[in-house]
Amino acid sequence: MNADTVRLLAEKARALSAAVNQDYEDGREHEVELGPDARARHSHDGLAEEEGQDLSEEEFRELIADLNQDEGAELVAIAWIGRGDYDAAEWAQAVADARGRVNRRLATYLLNMPMLGDYLDDGLAALGA
Repeated sequence: MNADTVRLLAEKARALSAAVNQDYEDGREHEVELGPDARARHSHDGLAEEEGQDLSEEEFRELIADLNQDEGAELVAIAWIGRGDYDAAEWAQAVADARGRVNRRLATYLLNMPMLGDYLDDGLAALGA
């Protein structure tokens, strides 16, 4: 797998991770409670207040979907090496084991790694790339 592609995916993974709000309180994300009289006075232009769609995750998923099985297995192996599950010397075994992870849910599997960007960079460094 091309090291530049891995670095691009690491960068996108970091952007997605940074977009997750880390200041949840009791499972609520900045809830605003309006009293009955405030609701009656509250009006807005829905189009003006509509947030722009964040396409980062969609882009990440499309990039992963474009990988062939060998590239997907190598990407997972790089992440596993970066995470410390395997050593760089165990590259062939890591890739062989990673083949079982390459399916249509690969992007979800990768996105569930909380430090994916770091794992990919660390994996590349361990492999000398």
